[in-house]
Amino acid sequence: MIRLHYRCFDLLMTAFVTVLIISNIASSAKIVDLGFSLFGIRLAFDGGTLLFPFSYILGDILTEVYGFKASRRAIWSGFIGMALVSGVFLLLRLLPSDPSWESYAGSGAYDAILGGINSGGLVIASLAAYFVGEFSNSAILSRMKLAMQGKHLWVRTIGSTLVGELLDSFVFIAIATAAGVFSQDMFVSLVFTNYLFKCSLEALMTPLTALTIVQLKKVEAIDTYDKGVSLNPFKAS
Repeated sequence: MIRLHYRCFDLLMTAFVTVLIISNIASSAKIVDLGFSLFGIRLAFDGGTLLFPFSYILGDILTEVYGFKASRRAIWSGFIGMALVSGVFLLLRLLPSDPSWESYAGSGAYDAILGGINSGGLVIASLAAYFVGEFSNSAILSRMKLAMQGKHLWVRTIGSTLVGELLDSFVFIAIATAAGVFSQDMFVSLVFTNYLFKCSLEALMTPLTALTIVQLKKVEAIDTYDKGVSLNPFKAS
């Protein structure tokens, strides 16, 4: 049973869902090209890559402090939020347009920039990658905490992220490319750049993540160990 009187859980979950929704929109809005290559691979990535890694940082904090059950609630909240955003943008696309809006913007511009959010390929890619990556990250962190008896926090946060982000990046780019959202010649570049950027940011943020976790445990007077807790993502708390 998840306590209902945590001081910071709702704020963290709100931040978690907000990051996911903004990242989902930014992924469709623009492809960023840094203008140089690393190991022969062009450093180009979708706009959502800039913010999305923070969802894993927040996910690590939620799992480490409140446990897998609380993290599962946050992950499902984010999943529902992302699906709702896609549904709203699809509805807007189907509704008739105002003539004056068509004259200076138009459906073509809407489809070019925001159409990907409600396109079947990108929606499926986003939700599938999010589901696999976030639950893998949370489950691995939960089990590593038990195995390490709460020690070596940085190993757990970075280790779980390496797996979760790899699954997330590969699944998202693979499905989106197969659906025609991204060109096939950008597949390796996007997967590599997404993974490198996300994991690098996680590593750089580790000291701040650890400090936040320590302070939250003091504020909430809790340090959750998921002994006997099912890691089934579909199990109700």
